Amino acid sequence: MEKKTLFNEFDPLSSAKWKQQIQYELKGADFNQTVVWESAEGIKVKPFYHFDEEIKKVHVNTPPNSFHIVQNIFVHDVFLSNKRALDSLHRGAESIRFTIENEAVSIADLMQNLPLENTTYFFYLPFLSIDFVKKINDFANTNSSKCVIELDPIGQLCKDGNWFANETQDFEKLQAISAKTTIPFLYINAGIYQNAGANMVQQLAYTLAHINEYFNQIKDINQPITIEVAVGTNYFFEMAKLKALRVLFNTLAAEYDHHFDCHILVTPTKRNKTLYDYNVNMLRTTTECMSAILGGANSIANLPYDALYHKDNEFGDRIARNQLLVLKHESYFDKVNNPTDGAYYVESLTSQLADKALMLFKEIEEKGGFLSQLLVGNIQKKVSESAAKEQDLFDNGAEILLGTNKYPNKNDRMKHDLELYPFVKQHPRKTLIIPIIEKRLAEKMEQERLETE
Repeated sequence: MEKKTLFNEFDPLSSAKWKQQIQYELKGADFNQTVVWESAEGIKVKPFYHFDEEIKKVHVNTPPNSFHIVQNIFVHDVFLSNKRALDSLHRGAESIRFTIENEAVSIADLMQNLPLENTTYFFYLPFLSIDFVKKINDFANTNSSKCVIELDPIGQLCKDGNWFANETQDFEKLQAISAKTTIPFLYINAGIYQNAGANMVQQLAYTLAHINEYFNQIKDINQPITIEVAVGTNYFFEMAKLKALRVLFNTLAAEYDHHFDCHILVTPTKRNKTLYDYNVNMLRTTTECMSAILGGANSIANLPYDALYHKDNEFGDRIARNQLLVLKHESYFDKVNNPTDGAYYVESLTSQLADKALMLFKEIEEKGGFLSQLLVGNIQKKVSESAAKEQDLFDNGAEILLGTNKYPNKNDRMKHDLELYPFVKQHPRKTLIIPIIEKRLAEKMEQERLETE
């Protein structure tokens, strides 16, 4: 005898029947124009996705969903930075990311008494020094610690407009570091594209082309590559973006016999963060971190709600860290592997983003590659065009930032609370290329408000 369940009592519904019912409810209105919308990437988003539709499933080799909580620390005073790292680890951080701008920093002093066995330490270096990298490498090998160096000369060119020295010397140093280093050293600053206003297809394609230049220039990269990605509040699209990035990276890496998966380090974007009604930034970063986790990020460094206008401070860091601790230990976001598998919408977005990004990547390569396109200004032009479209949506109220261009608090005052300059800084100088400028959507509106306080 057939066992009956609740679902046996209902007839199966096809996507055609769903669409028919929607058409009926629309009372003659056009389905595609009424309920289907198109994203900035040219992806048409439907109101529902069904298993009987032809959805191309992309296999993503997603790591176990146990993301690491990263604390960013800028090293100005070595001993204070060491103390802060210890405190952060005691308060829930699981990895530390040091930004070191001075080659005179003592790695032994910086790492004194820090737990080494199960903690990953990132070292972001905005300079190229074979000797300094060797110091970190020797420390890691001597102490059996997990250290990751972050070097990105192409990212330096994108952001600053100039190489550290010049193209030839930078790649020669990077090749020498590759030959002498046993720990990961190569890093891709992909966040700059999102923060400057590139759409998601551009972000993925430029990141892939960025990586491809290193594969072409450096022989035998025998360590994992770290990719830092910025995520915004387009919740499902950001999940799909991270999944597509991993697919694209592994596809490209296989062509060079590089058999390491990438390490995706995610941080919330600054592009949609605001100076006024700054507490809303916590809501934005929460959903952005959720997208990062569900999209398969390996590590997440949250952005403090007051990062735009306050110097690093214990309160802002603690709130940012606690957001991730709540997601991990109270919301159980780390308990399910591949949580988006079987979600037809996310799978469809992942497939479309990957396909469109791959097409754009191939166009870049056919025109001489990423560096060639940077030198003639094509990459910067495309990013600027995308940013202008998004800025126009914000200025016209179509893209909303609550508390800024929607329901602003007119009594809010910020002029006397600024410890940092929160806008694009102008430093006229001679550069090899036009740099890719990171800019927030609300900057012009905020400057006007500050002037009238």
